[in-house]
Amino acid sequence: MTSRHSVSKIRVRFAETDKFGSAYHGAYFAWFEVGRTDWLRERGMTYVDLMAKDVHLPVISTEAKFLRPVGYDDCIEIHTTLAHLTGVRLSFSYELRRENEPEVLTRARTEHASVDGSGRPRRFPENILRLLK
Repeated sequence: MTSRHSVSKIRVRFAETDKFGSAYHGAYFAWFEVGRTDWLRERGMTYVDLMAKDVHLPVISTEAKFLRPVGYDDCIEIHTTLAHLTGVRLSFSYELRRENEPEVLTRARTEHASVDGSGRPRRFPENILRLLK
């Protein structure tokens, strides 16, 4: 079984901030996607690989708690963990921290359904389920 956790790093770009220099809340969801795609890549798969097997993972639910502000040019670690997995759904949890600092700035979660190219629910193929575990 592989680790259910990965860490990605990004630097907050000026375009991701508001006029006060704080990161715009919508930017966080792109950062969570960075965490998810890195998590998948560490297990040997990408979204393109999944789509080639007719597996798509749309976000069906999300939530975020913004505990401390993130600012322009901050180097952020995105701690991504597989929180839950069934045959047709999975969810990830995220914690954002400044690089090399223990304080959690943001906690979030996304839930995804496994669907085919037509948007119909489908079970994860066994070989993909093994990689996810």
